[in-house]
Amino acid sequence: MRLLILTYGTEGDTRPLAALGHALVQAGHSVHLLADVSTLGTAQTMGLPCSALAGDIRATLAAEGAMKRITANLSRLAIGHSGEWMRQALDAGRGCDAVIVSGLTAFVGLSVAEALRVPAIGTMLIPISPTTAFASPFLPFTPPRLFNRASHMLFGQASWRLFRDATNRARAEAGLPPRRELWTGHPMLYGVSPALVPPPHDWPANAHLTGQWIPPSEHWTPPRELLDFLEAGEAPVYVGFGSMAGFDDARLQEAVVQAVGDRRALFNPGWSGMDPARLPANFHPIGHVPHDWLLPRCAMAIHHGGSGTTHSAARAGIPSVIVPFAGDQFFWGARLRAAGIMREPLSGSHISGTRLARAVEFASQTQVRRRAAVLGERIRHEDGCATAVALVERYARR
Repeated sequence: MRLLILTYGTEGDTRPLAALGHALVQAGHSVHLLADVSTLGTAQTMGLPCSALAGDIRATLAAEGAMKRITANLSRLAIGHSGEWMRQALDAGRGCDAVIVSGLTAFVGLSVAEALRVPAIGTMLIPISPTTAFASPFLPFTPPRLFNRASHMLFGQASWRLFRDATNRARAEAGLPPRRELWTGHPMLYGVSPALVPPPHDWPANAHLTGQWIPPSEHWTPPRELLDFLEAGEAPVYVGFGSMAGFDDARLQEAVVQAVGDRRALFNPGWSGMDPARLPANFHPIGHVPHDWLLPRCAMAIHHGGSGTTHSAARAGIPSVIVPFAGDQFFWGARLRAAGIMREPLSGSHISGTRLARAVEFASQTQVRRRAAVLGERIRHEDGCATAVALVERYARR
């Protein structure tokens, strides 16, 4: 089959879709991935055919104070590029058998599938199908359980209202009639572990938790300096905040240094703009290293709580200390607190060295490390890509 994957987001959003695309290619299918130019490195490394969509998410997130206005900034980016995304996706998708849609391009992707008259398959790294089991992952707080399903419905409708006009303008250019209601009938595949999020009993039959989608790393070679550091002492603390940018990095860096103390640590600046040269000598700076190789060699991970990093740390069997900034990151912190791996909620906008140090001390406790190891053992039995490939094949052939 010929498949188009359409997504837009950070590296953490695109990398799992590239992993799924690679798994589909290995299963004998032809795949083309469309995503932001700065997030295509994993796809290019694996040889997955890919093209850049219009826009610049890295510049959008790196703007001063961007974390305080992240929803508005990303919304403007998507609204401003919906027409271009539609044209690019229609061009790339001619002759395909199904469109796999995700992220900020979801409404455009669903429209593209309609225009091409092929099935649309939704994919997400965050469980958004309405349920009473938990509230919308995009809420920065936990409402009373009675409002769980309503919070999902409200978020879906709010998202549709926000993007409806731009989507319908793009649809008109493609010769499609205006869409008045939110899409709800297409299948949804979630690159989420059922060990972290138990499958809700009230989900529709076409909503699936497949497990994490992980790019293969068997051909990756670690740099000698990293191997030397790992071999020189006890397992280090991993510190990295992924694609987060535009926040008060000086305050966060000070909090991290205080909380880590004299422990050995690996630091990945990612998109943060944090300067490794300002860190103490016990911090070893690194670039991108595949998490499935690195995190099993670490003692714990301090990170922003993106779905991918949270899953990778959990899969490695090590505790996480999540410092969330926006979106679903608070949700993943709550998942780890429910698993007994984090003690209290933290916030990137209010972090202090004292609070972060307490969280690190809690994660260092023997019983917490044991809980993390048990969780990791469960997750390592999952094969998210294989499960998702079988589901894509099923839904694409309908």
